[in-house]
Amino acid sequence: MRSMPKLLFQRSPNLSGDDVAAKREEIRAYFHATLDRYEQLFETLHGDQAYFKKPISLRHPLIFYLGHTATFFANKLLLAGLVAERINPRLESMFAVGVDEMSWDDLNTTHYDWPSVEEVQTYRNAVRSIVDRLITETPLTLPIGWDHPWWTILMGIEHERIHLETSSVLIRQHALEHVRPHPAWEPCRKSGQAPQNQLVDVPAGLVSVGKNKADPVYGWDNEYGRHNAEVAAFQAGKYLVSNQEFLAFVEANGYGMESCWEEEGRAWQHHTRAGYPTFWIRHGSEWRLRLMTEEIPMPWDWPVEVNYHEAKAFCNWKAATTGQPFRLPTEDEWYRLYDVAGLSEIPHSEPAAANIHLDHSASSHPVNEFPQGEFYDVAGNVWQWTETPIYPFEGFDIHPHYDDFTTPTFDGRHNLMKGGSWISCGNESLKSARYAFRRHFFQHTGFRYVVADAPAVQHDSHYETDKLLSEYAEFHYGDEYFAVPNFPKALAELAIAAMGDKPAHKALDLGCASGRATFELARHFDDVTGIDFSARFIGQGVQLAGQGALRYTLTDEGDLVFYKERTLTGLGLDAVKHKVKFYQGDACNLKTLFSGYDLILAANLIDRLYDPAKLLSSIHTRLNLGGLLMIASPYTWLEEHTRKEAWIGGFKRDGESFGTLDGLKEVLGSHFRLIQGPREVPFVIRETRRKFQHTLSEMTIWERIV
Repeated sequence: MRSMPKLLFQRSPNLSGDDVAAKREEIRAYFHATLDRYEQLFETLHGDQAYFKKPISLRHPLIFYLGHTATFFANKLLLAGLVAERINPRLESMFAVGVDEMSWDDLNTTHYDWPSVEEVQTYRNAVRSIVDRLITETPLTLPIGWDHPWWTILMGIEHERIHLETSSVLIRQHALEHVRPHPAWEPCRKSGQAPQNQLVDVPAGLVSVGKNKADPVYGWDNEYGRHNAEVAAFQAGKYLVSNQEFLAFVEANGYGMESCWEEEGRAWQHHTRAGYPTFWIRHGSEWRLRLMTEEIPMPWDWPVEVNYHEAKAFCNWKAATTGQPFRLPTEDEWYRLYDVAGLSEIPHSEPAAANIHLDHSASSHPVNEFPQGEFYDVAGNVWQWTETPIYPFEGFDIHPHYDDFTTPTFDGRHNLMKGGSWISCGNESLKSARYAFRRHFFQHTGFRYVVADAPAVQHDSHYETDKLLSEYAEFHYGDEYFAVPNFPKALAELAIAAMGDKPAHKALDLGCASGRATFELARHFDDVTGIDFSARFIGQGVQLAGQGALRYTLTDEGDLVFYKERTLTGLGLDAVKHKVKFYQGDACNLKTLFSGYDLILAANLIDRLYDPAKLLSSIHTRLNLGGLLMIASPYTWLEEHTRKEAWIGGFKRDGESFGTLDGLKEVLGSHFRLIQGPREVPFVIRETRRKFQHTLSEMTIWERIV
């Protein structure tokens, strides 16, 4: 086993400066230190079996997370054009998604033939070698900004640091028999009597947050933009709520008091039958606490760790028993605490005056150990739940290489946590960090309460306001324009007509975008799968299937918008929603379980793929004999999506024009026969009240014969 590093765990680098060679080496060191520490975390697992058992049902076994962060590097570097080929397509499909309990995450263990630990480590070593070579050979200019090729390298490193923390939680949730102590992960051994909490006045003030793209430190998309708020005066607990303070709620039968729980929290409590925090263990009349690799006698002066529902129920109980308006702080109120406490970013060359960034121990510390102004632990020790569901700042923008980092969480169901924990490193330790989790999830997260007359301000992200997503919502579910029929519906109807009396058990809508054709195919097929590379798009189909309604804004002119709502009932699709499932996936590298289809629809897809021939040359293996493949495309080949040498048409060959239909016949001819088309199917995409795109998509239908 490797011993605890003597040096501080390296901080997020400043991406500006004049010395290119030194910056290259700083980033190289940051990369290797991050991978070393992550792999060291898995040394706490006891035997190979520990990698293949799920710690909790809502997560994959830990072998997934060992492979996932390396796969992330491979997938993003491919997307950025920094590498030209996949390293291991099978692993990069298996380990790509399945992290946040989204409905498109496939957590069914029967769908996975997990590789050995040795194979995954060999893969990680290969990825490490490739990224190290990229750091050596890729041209570097400073500063490294949002659009810089090196940004994607930093993205992979910071992503690994996120999983350093989230995987440590899964290890903490693993059965004790599957873990073992490790000298690099030694917990705090200090504990004593918990201090009596007290309220401290926080004066009213202005909060102004949001990064711009010139900021010299890496950030995730949700940190950028502008947000200003006048925060009214409030009071806040001097300390985080300790295990001792929370015990009073447990002993008062708080978990059994219906009145203490919000509706969602009450449903969670009824489902889990929880009677005390998940990391508490009752031994007769004694309490113990589960840490990452061991159980210890209850440290009553450490912060309690709970999910949002438990924290909110405690505040409701406190309000009921005191008559004061106790609640959790908002994100804005946390930023006000940060300013009032006089905090700044943690230093690069000395330990933080907070239990953060692995500077002290691999666990919490007493709540009265780290003073910060008049408070303790405004930052560090454990994350702190807020009342604020995550929302986009004004000017929010997605990064093209990770368009679904945050947008799937703009659903009102993911609440922000602030302040970081003992293992929050890199970007997680920054003031600007904005991480949100589902309210029933557990992290190393506790809470601080506030007393405030002002209600918690909620920022509405209920209506889809992203321009591209709104346009696609209208394209799939909105009005018809210029008498042009709804495109995905028209394709689905053509496909169903072509099926005739063929078997209609399973259909695949590949590149489903917002999912209209997926629903329409379910009128005829028993089971329909919608797959898209972008979780942002399939989120709309998921929302419709789950909630029955989709709300979005459409641009009128300039800054003027109007609001629209579409329902499955109104579209006549409510009766088929149970037959539809959505998944996130790469059409060029799909999991093997996506096979056995009677129909595959690939609409406006092939000219957006990085390797269309790879899909087309193997798609017959996913289709039953006699099954149909429908392809529709405007053949808009662009090098920003597909390297020119990977185009399957739209160029001169031997001095003659070689169209995409020629290419389709060439690639598909050995397994398919063309039975319908080519036929032009028009579509219209609305941009503003007076601006529309009118396009013709060429449709062909192919029958699998071999």
